[in-house]
Amino acid sequence: MQELLDRIALADLVALYCRGCDRRDFALVRSLYHDDAIDDHGAMFRGGPDEFVAWLPTAMAPWELTVHSITNSLFAIQGDKAEGEHHVRAYHRTHGERRREYVVHGRYLDRYERRDGKWKFIHRSLVFDSGDIVDIDEDRYAQISKDAAPGTADERDPSWGLKMLAARRG
Repeated sequence: MQELLDRIALADLVALYCRGCDRRDFALVRSLYHDDAIDDHGAMFRGGPDEFVAWLPTAMAPWELTVHSITNSLFAIQGDKAEGEHHVRAYHRTHGERRREYVVHGRYLDRYERRDGKWKFIHRSLVFDSGDIVDIDEDRYAQISKDAAPGTADERDPSWGLKMLAARRG
């Protein structure tokens, strides 16, 4: 039963990371890392959680919206240590009149530790597997998105109206 509870907690940790990045809730992202953790996004960034969270606003500034989707998650758990591999599709949409979509397919390779009863990242690295860049067909985009609430990267996003979810911290 404990392993099942640990898997749920670890899956929540990974999902909260995606929410924190996509909603630009950098305090949430920071809460998911132990103080001595390392985040390794390759040539873009490598360092501790405070530096990572300080870097994120600049790294996210070019993007009107991002959507990090996790699939094929796998965990290995041994006591208070765990590892995970998660396939990620990271969608990025630029600002401006000639918007573009950058879609990265990769994997997060994670190490976690449970300290004081709480699972957090101790090391997260990004592996790039493939990607694509395309211009947005604005007419088609307007047609297919007209009946849905628009997603935003900030607190105007409809998900912030779900108060229990918005208050959730790692």
